[in-house]
Amino acid sequence: MEMPVYLFTGFLEAGKTKFIQETLEDPRFYDGERTLVLVCEEGLEEYEPSKFPSENVFFHTIESESDLTQNNILSLHKKYRMQRVLIEYNGMWQLNTLYNNLPSSWLIYQEMMFADSTTFAVYNANMRNLVADKLRSCETVIFNRVKKGCDLMQFHKEVRTFSRSASIIYEYEDGEIEYDEIEDPLPFDINADVIEIKDEDYALWYRDLMEEPKKYDKKTVSFKGIVIKGGSMPKGVTAIGRQIMTCCVEDISFGALVLKYTGENEIKSRDWVLAHAKISVEYNKVYEGEGPVLYSDNLEISLPPAQQVATFY
Repeated sequence: MEMPVYLFTGFLEAGKTKFIQETLEDPRFYDGERTLVLVCEEGLEEYEPSKFPSENVFFHTIESESDLTQNNILSLHKKYRMQRVLIEYNGMWQLNTLYNNLPSSWLIYQEMMFADSTTFAVYNANMRNLVADKLRSCETVIFNRVKKGCDLMQFHKEVRTFSRSASIIYEYEDGEIEYDEIEDPLPFDINADVIEIKDEDYALWYRDLMEEPKKYDKKTVSFKGIVIKGGSMPKGVTAIGRQIMTCCVEDISFGALVLKYTGENEIKSRDWVLAHAKISVEYNKVYEGEGPVLYSDNLEISLPPAQQVATFY
């Protein structure tokens, strides 16, 4: 049977305890289910069970990172017979210690990181590896104690260095909430003589190209893709592209582009190639209108990318 796990990370006095307390007070989240709160870090703020129906909420403190063993975690289920788990994680502990010791039936349903905006820069400068450890996997980052007029870009950039997909929320000192809507710059230079697309950036580039093809018209690009000939392709049409996953396995689709190849290398269907091509936005029946058509006389047989399915994160 699955054990839902809600993971809250961040450093001392970042606001984890306050958020968990408010979550347990919210009847939309807590309606009497047997709930275990694993406390891996004790700060100045303490839980107040008197503010929520506490007969089915249990608190268990883990003093040391070395105590996060699978045997110890499994023993908690026998002791508390809980239906779900909330973890207030110690910011000084590596997350892999937890990930590697969670029983297979314990599934992380949500992971949130909390950061005090007034101390985040200090932690990031002195313990960057621990900050990165928490940012890489979280779904949401909440910066609290934000001062009005503060430069939010400093926080945005640090989050995006490690995660392109995490939501970012700013909580001001007066309690006002603001969601991050800062547009991220593309991870490649579209004004370069040759636009170099890294393997991990194909999905972002393909989406941008298909949404705004005109800005790539007459540009030269270099990227790795798989060539498709025959099959369901129209006669005389060659495609190049990669499988792209937007959010889950079920939505994987082939991000294809029309290719007109005039080089001498013999390229077979399903070959991985490093393509050097010029983009022309023109009518093509595959697109049922205008679209990016790639012209190339330079396709080099290549090894597949380390991650063959392209993603947005």
